[in-house]
Order: sequence, then structure tokens, then C-alpha cells
Amino acid sequence: MITQLSLKNFKPFFEQSLEFKNLTVLSGLNSTGKSSVLQSFLLLRQSFEQKLLNEVGLALNGDLVCIGTAKDALCELATEDILGFKIIDENKVSGEWYFNYNRLSDVMELDKNRTLINKNIYNSGLFNDNFHYLQAERLGPRRYFEMSEFQVNRHQQIGSQGQYAAYFLNIYENKKNIDSKLVHPNADSLTLKDQVEAWMSEISPGTRVKIKTDPEMDIVNLQYSYGLSNDYRSTNVGFGITYVLPILVAILSAQPDTLILLENPEAHLHPKGQSKMGKLLAIAANCGIQIIVETHSDHLLNGIRVAVREKLAKADNVQIHYFERHFEDERNIITKVVSPRLYQDGGIDLWPDGFFDQSEHDLMELL
Repeated sequence: MITQLSLKNFKPFFEQSLEFKNLTVLSGLNSTGKSSVLQSFLLLRQSFEQKLLNEVGLALNGDLVCIGTAKDALCELATEDILGFKIIDENKVSGEWYFNYNRLSDVMELDKNRTLINKNIYNSGLFNDNFHYLQAERLGPRRYFEMSEFQVNRHQQIGSQGQYAAYFLNIYENKKNIDSKLVHPNADSLTLKDQVEAWMSEISPGTRVKIKTDPEMDIVNLQYSYGLSNDYRSTNVGFGITYVLPILVAILSAQPDTLILLENPEAHLHPKGQSKMGKLLAIAANCGIQIIVETHSDHLLNGIRVAVREKLAKADNVQIHYFERHFEDERNIITKVVSPRLYQDGGIDLWPDGFFDQSEHDLMELL
């Protein structure tokens, strides 16, 4: 599990260190640096997958993230032409990478003199198959979805847009290795498919998932039903059902020490569904799965708080970071990070301005 990330000269961060726990919540106004934190992890993984990280450098563009050129990556406040990332895991194993700035290049050269890596850091979920990343722009309802033997069978991946989630569920639907704390009490069995359907019912009651494959065309057809109803194409069912399916598949199939990066899991969900999603994330994190989530949803946060209060998760396993933008002058804009603490009773010790407080402000206006 990653416990600390340090950034130097990366996008809005001149120099910033962040602590991470089993569940880490990134919140704040738009364009304050939340996504940049996730991108720092993705850049390291992407460069490792391209076999560049150890000897060549940082791949700014690839399947996971596209930054552009080094000019787009370097902080405007940088005082030297260097980009740095450092991660530390729970065993104090660390990796520290530095890359030289070349304005127009999309591969930043590794500075071998400054880089210091304990090779055991590559045992982290960030660098192996115990990893899922689901971006904000996931695939919604489609007439069909992709199949990938390589990604699903060999690497157990569902794709950053969730494009392989239906095929993944089809392949592993009968697996029964879900942690007992994550088992839904109303599920028909302990299989992955039944557990996904049970948790899906928390968002849309009675939802059943039906998957048909066409190996010759390499496509998957995804349908839903409700109770004893007819089967409906995903295009004829609420958008949020298909949007949330990859998240449920990723969480419920994950083993301890898996790292899951989630962007806006609340998208297209009813407030009740957002709260249930927060509760699920907290329970999963309590099972040893590390989840880093970027969110704008107070309902999701409150779902986490409820899970902690109900002792389904430990407050000490939750880290919250709130990103603020400060104007030092007309040119210099910096990001500051405030880290409220969550108590076991669900309370939070610090509520900076803008931290999930808009409902309260609006109610005060109405009153």
C-alpha cells in the first residue's frame, strides 16, 4: 500500500507531499490539482509498462494518460528544469524518480544521478496486475462492448473506460473469493455476478445483469432485467447503471493490496446511490484494498462517514485531502492542500470554505 506521494515541479505543485491510507478522498474546486495527483501515479505506471521508467524516462502520453509535452507537465513556479516523483509504501520502501526538462519532448529523460529506487517498490499494486483505473469519462450504454483476452484473461484488467467490464464479469462470474466483509446479505450466492447484482440493487433495486458474447465478432452484449421482467438492452436502461458497473466489478473482484484509482464514481447516480457507493468504498478499503477517489459528491463522503460510524470501516483507514487555489499575485497561483480528519463517530474536525458545504450555503440563502 502506498502511504506517501511527493511531487516536485509537477503541474500546479511546486513542492507537495501527500499522505495516503486505505481510502483516500481527493476533493476541491475544479482545476485545483486533484486529477494531477492521480496523473502522477498514472505516469509512473504508464512509463513502467512501456519499459521506459528504469532507464529511459517518463512517457507523458500513452494509454492511461496524455499530458502533452514537458512544457505542459512542468510547474510554472519551477526554479529548476527538473520534474520529481517519490512514493513510499507501508514497509518504508521508496522509489524516487527525477526527469530532465525538454520543452517540446513527450518523453522526459531520466536523471540517473538523482533518481534513487528500491526495486521492491515495483511489488506495489501501482506496477503489477493488482491495479484498476477508472477515469471520469467511462463508457455508457452501448449496443455492444469489447472483448480482450489479453487484458482480461492474462492481466485481469477492465480498461480505464470500463470497456472490458462486461467481458470480465462474463469470464469471472462464478469466482467466490470476495472478502466476507464485502459480501452483500441479500445476494443469491457468493459468486462475483451475484454480488455485483446485489450491490447494484442498492443503486437500482432488483437489477439483474445478462451478458452474451460473440467470440467471432469479439464483442459482448450487455442487457438488464428487473425481477421477472423481460431483458432490456443497456441503451434502454438508466445511464448510471452501465456507468457504475465497472466500479462494482473492480471493487468486488479485487484482492487485498490491489490499488484502485477512481474518478467521480458518483457520476449519473441518484443521491442514494452515491451514498451507497461511499459506503461500499469504505468497506472495501477496510478489507485491505487501497482506493484513491476523486469526487465532488457530499453524498459519497457522507456514505463513507456512515460506514465509519456503523463500524464497517475504521476512521484511521480514511484520509481526506481538500485542494484550494490561492492567488499570491496576478501571476502566481498556487494550490494548497488541507487535510480534515475523520473521527470514528463520523464527525470531521475541519470544514474549510468550499469543502462540501454548498448545500448549507444554499439553505441559508433560502432561509
